[in-house]
Amino acid sequence: MAGVAIKNLTRRPTAPRATFSAIAKEVLPVWDVSLVFVGPAKARALNKQLRRKDYVPNVLSYAVGDKNGEIIICPSIATRQAPNYQLSTINYILLLFIHGLLHIKGWAHSGTMERCERMLLAKFAKGVAHPLHETTHRNRH
Repeated sequence: MAGVAIKNLTRRPTAPRATFSAIAKEVLPVWDVSLVFVGPAKARALNKQLRRKDYVPNVLSYAVGDKNGEIIICPSIATRQAPNYQLSTINYILLLFIHGLLHIKGWAHSGTMERCERMLLAKFAKGVAHPLHETTHRNRH
């Protein structure tokens, strides 16, 4: 059964489980996705282990088998970066989740990916009535 399993290893609040589930169902309808919220130290260690990059990422995502994926989000980094996108932290976390899902789906950074992210965020996030202004992925990963 497709769905989202969420584990929050931080004390920071996130969006409602139902919102993550609805987004995942839209983007990867037959996948099981594990969503984990971690602190900066764990995010950095995972980035080093998985990508050989030595910095704290806001989001990591990867497939872990047939129709299974994992997304790791660092809420403290999201809190710091959200104002750059004129979003609340919760809505920026949703944007990072969407971004991770699209990578699991096989999408690479592009204008098309950004337009899709903005459309999905406008559909599912509270208080985002219109697509975001043009952005770049310079603050992501």
